[in-house]
Amino acid sequence: MDIYKAGSRPTGEGSADYFTGTVTMDPIVTAPEPARVRALRVSFAPGARTAWHTHPLGQALHVVSGAGYVQKQGEPVQKILPGDTVWIEPGEKHWHGATKDNAMTHIAIHEALDGSNVDWLEHVSDEEYGEAG
Repeated sequence: MDIYKAGSRPTGEGSADYFTGTVTMDPIVTAPEPARVRALRVSFAPGARTAWHTHPLGQALHVVSGAGYVQKQGEPVQKILPGDTVWIEPGEKHWHGATKDNAMTHIAIHEALDGSNVDWLEHVSDEEYGEAG
């Protein structure tokens, strides 16, 4: 059993390669093999968002504060609020982030397949993000 005490692991910053705007990440768990689960608390400043991406085994998002958006490629942008949970199917191209005027924090839970839990793609353009509202 491993216990990670609050404050024992540093907050990380989202890389500009994969995010637009200010994004911070606090690790929850990266389980050792043979387990595959990984979880993070991800906080987006207003207007911040991920790039388009997929997850080989899917992803669950649980919104804990603020207001955000999530979009599956080819479908309309959806607003997400505290208490909402989103299941993203394996291989589903999508993005998520805060609204223009509000920060948003969610818990992201996913599994790694052969050590990889995400495949990053192109950035969400300002035009695509602008369609959110």
